Amino acid sequence: MTSNQPYLLRAFYEWIVDNQLTPYIVVDATVERVDVPQEFIKDGQIVLNVSPSACVNFSLDLDAISFQARFGGQPRQIYMPCHAVLAIYARENGAGTVFAVEDEMQAPEQLSDDDSDTLNGPSSDVTDGDSENAPVPPKKGKPTLKIIK
Repeated sequence: MTSNQPYLLRAFYEWIVDNQLTPYIVVDATVERVDVPQEFIKDGQIVLNVSPSACVNFSLDLDAISFQARFGGQPRQIYMPCHAVLAIYARENGAGTVFAVEDEMQAPEQLSDDDSDTLNGPSSDVTDGDSENAPVPPKKGKPTLKIIK
């Protein structure tokens, strides 16, 4: 499946703007193809005001965000892939979300054959909390989670 981040980013952006708040994004400036003013980067990140009043030609698609904005009175073209956005929030109240780093989320097709059992439900290697190392037969139907102490 494709990443859900661009969809969530657009939804949070529209939600913040619809509530007459100011959307800010936190961008990982070290990601390849990020084009932001280098003089405003701190600790590898930059916080940008992406409100309609601060941006010209704002574009948010499935691949990237781009717009024109003024920094120190100088117009600049800004570009970043969506996966470079770490968070989006409203300046006034902090409402928004932080995105998981794509490297931390392993796609199912990237899993090894040994890991595929975790996606398909319990395997014979799983034990229940009552008996140590006793195999549990695979169950049919909806998978359930059990807390083992």
